[in-house]
Amino acid sequence: GNLEDYEETVKKAKEAWKVWADIPAPKRGEIVRQIGDALRQKIKVLGSLVSLEMGKIYVEGVGEVQEYVDVCDYAVGLSRMIGGPILPSERPGHALIEQWNPVGLVGIITAFNFPVAVYGWNSAIAMICGNACLWKGAPTTSLVSVAVTKIIAKVLEDNKLPGAICSLVCGGADIGTAMARDERMDLLSFTGSTKVGKQVALTVQERFGRSLLELGGNNAIIVFEDADLNLVIPSALFAAVGTAGQRCTTARRLFLHESIHDEVVAKLAKAYAQVRIGDPWDSDTLYGPLHTKEAVKMFLDAVEQAKKQGGSVVCGGKVINRPGNYVEPTIVTGLPHNAPIVHTETFAPILYVLKFKEEEEVFAWNNGVKQGLSSSIFTKDLGRIFRWLGPKGSDCGIVNVNIPTSGAEIGGAFGGEKHTGGGRESGSDSWKLYMRRSTCTINYSKDLPLAQGIKFQ
Repeated sequence: GNLEDYEETVKKAKEAWKVWADIPAPKRGEIVRQIGDALRQKIKVLGSLVSLEMGKIYVEGVGEVQEYVDVCDYAVGLSRMIGGPILPSERPGHALIEQWNPVGLVGIITAFNFPVAVYGWNSAIAMICGNACLWKGAPTTSLVSVAVTKIIAKVLEDNKLPGAICSLVCGGADIGTAMARDERMDLLSFTGSTKVGKQVALTVQERFGRSLLELGGNNAIIVFEDADLNLVIPSALFAAVGTAGQRCTTARRLFLHESIHDEVVAKLAKAYAQVRIGDPWDSDTLYGPLHTKEAVKMFLDAVEQAKKQGGSVVCGGKVINRPGNYVEPTIVTGLPHNAPIVHTETFAPILYVLKFKEEEEVFAWNNGVKQGLSSSIFTKDLGRIFRWLGPKGSDCGIVNVNIPTSGAEIGGAFGGEKHTGGGRESGSDSWKLYMRRSTCTINYSKDLPLAQGIKFQ
């Protein structure tokens, strides 16, 4: 799509919003329920398309569509529960209430690595809140964007509603920049790199717009000496190798207590050797290709930097000689926690394994990177668990115990702190980001008492 297409689409979406905003929230929920059912019917073919175009294994492609279905179910219930409190007024004969209304048009820019789910988190919640959506998916996953939009459009049109309630513009940075600058975009939800997210945030803020940012992660797993290694090894493997290291919640740093460091590295290397690499459509495959040739180059550059900075490659580190963007899942040991490459998020399957001695130092190292998305510890110590969850523990938006950094559920708010952007999507009270709040005072008496007992006579 070009900028003329974008302009026409925004106008149509704004017109469609006028229709959508008048529909009661539970009725909007019914439409979202139908969208979830339509996705259920196409879950395998859409999962296959995700796998084909993005490169993730088929079971993850289907799982991603399942996330959208699950969020639709969640949003249906939410459509009957959204509301603000009735607050006690200090003035007699007055009522004080909080009213929540839709913001209007929500722009949604998503990344290549989750070409269905991230749009689902945003659109299902935005829709029941009464907003229209305008989506710009990643330029490299346009087939998925078109397929999802067609499924949604049919549901809307079958209900005699304008398809433009969920609009799509395929395009590159020119469309994204236009969305960030456009005052008609009442909320802009951006998922992508921290570098681009910063530009988006500044552009939106310049016009006093609202943005929701889901940016990078440099996520750590911390393993204490009392950890259950039967949980640690599969958790670290899934978190570091799943989606070929291309999740924002991928584990990139593994902190091991010095007493168990060598044992865990040996077991993990053995597990890495058993990872079944192959065609993402093959049901036996656990690990597919990287998304682009550029990603392969970034992988090789990062491995080279890690070696130069004193790291040892325990396994992996090379490109696999087969068609496609395949690289070996890689473990690097021997680096200090503050090595520049350890503080760099490379969107590839490289895991830096680091030694630590004390709880206090390793908590500080976890928090020492610029991003603050996901984090995990493995321990049986109850006191340590609550210190980890507390004010001096992890500074991330997602704080886990005895589970991997990746694989978040839709019921909790998803997002992170610091250079991760501070946004929240999906569950909990993240619906509030898609609405505007009015504090409303109603005088139903015949008098005009003022607040704070002020007399003005």
